[in-house]
Amino acid sequence: MTETLYSEIPSVDLAEFTSGDPARKAKFVADLGAAFNNIGFVAVRNHFLTEQLSEKLYDSFRRFFYSPDELKKKYEFPELHGQRGYIGKGKETAKGFKTPDLKEFYHVGQEVTDNDPIKSEYPDNIFPNEFPELREHGLTVYRQLEKTGVAMLQAIALYLGLDEHYFDDKVKNGNSILRAIHYFPIENPDEVPPDAVRAAAHGDINLITLLMGASAEGLQVLRRDGAWIPITALPDQLVVNVGDMLDRLTNNRLKSTIHRVVNPPKEKMKTSRFSMPFFMHPRSEMDLTCLESCIDAAHPKLYSDMTAGEFLDERLMELGLKKQ
Repeated sequence: MTETLYSEIPSVDLAEFTSGDPARKAKFVADLGAAFNNIGFVAVRNHFLTEQLSEKLYDSFRRFFYSPDELKKKYEFPELHGQRGYIGKGKETAKGFKTPDLKEFYHVGQEVTDNDPIKSEYPDNIFPNEFPELREHGLTVYRQLEKTGVAMLQAIALYLGLDEHYFDDKVKNGNSILRAIHYFPIENPDEVPPDAVRAAAHGDINLITLLMGASAEGLQVLRRDGAWIPITALPDQLVVNVGDMLDRLTNNRLKSTIHRVVNPPKEKMKTSRFSMPFFMHPRSEMDLTCLESCIDAAHPKLYSDMTAGEFLDERLMELGLKKQ
């Protein structure tokens, strides 16, 4: 397969997959698979999240993050290991780095509404009393991104030669997280450690990540030739990328690509940047053993066998969000 070095991430149209036209559906599957096999990122239009709803949630979280630290810390519970609620400044450090990222964030998790026993694995969501609209907007956005993610995984399953609904039961009531991130203003940029960045180079833990429009430039992806290229998307697009769990399941056929959020020029460090990724996780019992169809003489098995829950625990410890 000839390798393409993208100068920007490719775009796909989810309406092709959902059109009911077999040829358009097949084209979407092929285009998505080629992008995920190569650079691990795509920009997706005609997904299930409206721009209006996205902006409502951004506006609500802006007001929360601009609140005094004393208010925000009311919703920080260290015993939850960052699973729900507010996670303060300096709490997350990328794998392989010693200096924490320059950010604070807030987590909204799965709401189990049936009698699925997996509910016992999840803490209840935490919403700030001072911003009651965050519950409604947050849970609605969560559902629309989850719906989009299911469709994307159905296309991925077809690309891998699996049944279209291979992932459906594995992500039903999965441990997905909606993360609202505030890269806070730095009033004195010269006083931060020289290696401190908004988000150090990292791969995502989960199956796929769906990112709804970041509020400023800075997101970059590491291309195979070692070049960093900017990730940009139109306002009506989601950026979707492969996570480490999907990379592991496919024996690196689908690439979890390293990405980062670089600091802006010093004069812009005094301004905020907001971002809202949806980390789509499966249920903890999902087996991440490499698919037999992705292993051959040219592609020997790269990863040991483990479940999604075991892998998540391992990575949360590496990030400093969970103690051993």
